[in-house]
Amino acid sequence: MTSLSDSETTAAAGAAAVVSALRAAGCVFAEDEAELILATARTPDELAAMVDRRAAGQPLEHVLGWAEFHGLRILVEPGVFVPRRRTEFLVDQALAQAPDASVVVDLCCGSGAVGSALAAALGDVELHAADIDPAAVGCARRNIAPYGGHAHVGDLFDALPAALRGRAGILAANVPYVPSDEVGLLPAEAREHEPLVALDGGGDGLDVLRRVAAGAREWLAPGGCVLVETSERQAEHAVETFHRAGLTTRLAVSEELYANVVIGVRD
Repeated sequence: MTSLSDSETTAAAGAAAVVSALRAAGCVFAEDEAELILATARTPDELAAMVDRRAAGQPLEHVLGWAEFHGLRILVEPGVFVPRRRTEFLVDQALAQAPDASVVVDLCCGSGAVGSALAAALGDVELHAADIDPAAVGCARRNIAPYGGHAHVGDLFDALPAALRGRAGILAANVPYVPSDEVGLLPAEAREHEPLVALDGGGDGLDVLRRVAAGAREWLAPGGCVLVETSERQAEHAVETFHRAGLTTRLAVSEELYANVVIGVRD
């Protein structure tokens, strides 16, 4: 039987201690999270600080400084909305709808995950990302830089350069869609560590979606598409909103990811 070296024994004990601390803090996937934290920490002090932050309830992605999204490692800074895996479905739907898009707009961009994933898949595109939150835009700027992307601060379409009007092949808008009176029901990781502006969608959760639908045609190229994520119970009203905005509309659903994406096309 092969025995462990002293260093291996120490490492194993350290890993077990991290798992124990995370499990005691209520982390359901303590082993998986411990593996990621151990692989990311560069020094023992940094490891201890990361474990303490996670145990205190900070999102794992904020602790690590990155999130995996559509095969990419997306930088995610504290206070910035964490990209959800279900939103990968929106990216896939955009690529299927407009595989030859040359101009991509990532509205309500957060970390810029959606725009980065689209640019990585499409290749040589003109990429713009915009958000009302300056912290999010700063983070997005770093993520889209490898694709030559441009980041803008402002309220929806007001943030975009006027020269983009009528040119977007893909307009992806991962709008907030949690009804205001339900934000308090979200997991503590979201409501305490992510910006309210990235979560709160107004009274019925569709306030921002309506504004995106109303302005989308002006910014889309002929045949261009706008895609918005929503919930199952909001989907019917969201589709109607897109129809009323003069867009050819369909709903795409992934039961596996619990994702609902409304797709509107400018004829």
